[in-house]
Amino acid sequence: MADVEETVLPTEEEVEDVEEEMEGEEEEEEEEYAPAEPVNSVKLFGKWSFDDVDVRDISLTDYIACNGTHAVYLPHTAGRYQKKRFRKSSCPIVERLVCCLMRKGRNSGKKLMAVRIVMHCLEIIHLSTDQNPIQVLVDAIINSGPREDSTRVGGAGVVRRQAVDMSPFRRVNYALYLIATGAREASFRNLKTMAEVLAEEIINAARGSSNSYAIKKKDEIERVAKSNR
Repeated sequence: MADVEETVLPTEEEVEDVEEEMEGEEEEEEEEYAPAEPVNSVKLFGKWSFDDVDVRDISLTDYIACNGTHAVYLPHTAGRYQKKRFRKSSCPIVERLVCCLMRKGRNSGKKLMAVRIVMHCLEIIHLSTDQNPIQVLVDAIINSGPREDSTRVGGAGVVRRQAVDMSPFRRVNYALYLIATGAREASFRNLKTMAEVLAEEIINAARGSSNSYAIKKKDEIERVAKSNR
């Protein structure tokens, strides 16, 4: 039979050394797997935060998508917003502006070009106003949407105009249409770029200035509606 080896017990010093090593390893593991710091807020183009954007008109809060889940890094979500009625109200508001620029045949489908125009436009707005350009855009939409319109009523050859209130959803739609149309007309046969003209239009609309095409059209629509009450 083989000789049985004698078991040598470790000394107290050796035990303490091993415990210290194990504690050091545990601390390293805790540092490695420590919970990550909270992710920064979503910023449009990596610059403009949605956190402090405020929709000052309470009736339009549900139709101007700029907070919470509607905050995006890029206004190109490829969502199917036309499949169901009112679904486009959940489309990020900056993306809706981008889509409004893709008009008049030759610009159809050129979304990356429209995104680039809007990116430069927001940069110009920030340099001009020293504010969050998303907030300026939201204010412009609130100011540019007509609150009253006139519709054709009657039949059998007798037609008259009747003033009607405009729904908040249509107000947002109409405001975007007027802003994009005003910028397109101003940039035609002009040395200024589309981004510069669009920035001017949005800034003037946000201030409620009559230099804005959208504000002038809004006032005209409301004036006609008032005369048809």
